[in-house]
Amino acid sequence: MTEAPHKPSFSVRLRNNFLTGLIICAPITITIWLTWTLIQWADSWVRPLIPLQYRPEHYIKFAVPGFGLLMAVIVITIIGFLAKNFIGKAIFDFGASILDRTPLVRSLYKALKQIFETVLREKTDSFKKVGMIEYPSPGLWSLVFVATDARGEIASRFDEKGMQMTLVFLPPTPVPTAGFLIFVETKKIMELDMATEDAAKLLISGGLVSPDWSPKKIPTPPSISAA
Repeated sequence: MTEAPHKPSFSVRLRNNFLTGLIICAPITITIWLTWTLIQWADSWVRPLIPLQYRPEHYIKFAVPGFGLLMAVIVITIIGFLAKNFIGKAIFDFGASILDRTPLVRSLYKALKQIFETVLREKTDSFKKVGMIEYPSPGLWSLVFVATDARGEIASRFDEKGMQMTLVFLPPTPVPTAGFLIFVETKKIMELDMATEDAAKLLISGGLVSPDWSPKKIPTPPSISAA
């Protein structure tokens, strides 16, 4: 005679239901909160710059959330369009040259410009690859985002030693936005097929959310029958 399956107690079922609801509600709530915070932050910066007669609340008597963010996107897009023609490029180059000659400001401007050009360049492969390196000691492996090959003086110094190095970003758990930039020998990086978004989920969840993966099938060559 088989024993009846043990039923969890009421407190255990209540806890499980709470955890299930938390898993469902927390991501939605945090996403909505972050989105709303971003909209309010953009509105607080842009809205005061817009004349009152051009604001929706001047006509409909209540503020439209996100109007400042929308106007910022439109203005940035127009600036980008103007910067692509000859006259607009000349104007922006003139403004950039003034910043380049201004003490203190030029260092900040050059650093920020280089960062945005690197991150937003359409054809860059930076941080689009995920890999593994042995860190912090042999036999222990850490997940990294592959940034770029070593360049400039750093690359030259490593070339003198016969070493080809790659710059990787080592993010911590559960906040992958902070971390360390590490130069690693290219041959010591184990590249993965994992997408950067899946790697971020794995880090944020502390390893609880593992992305689905199926090994790539290598096509077998067609057999040649003897004539």
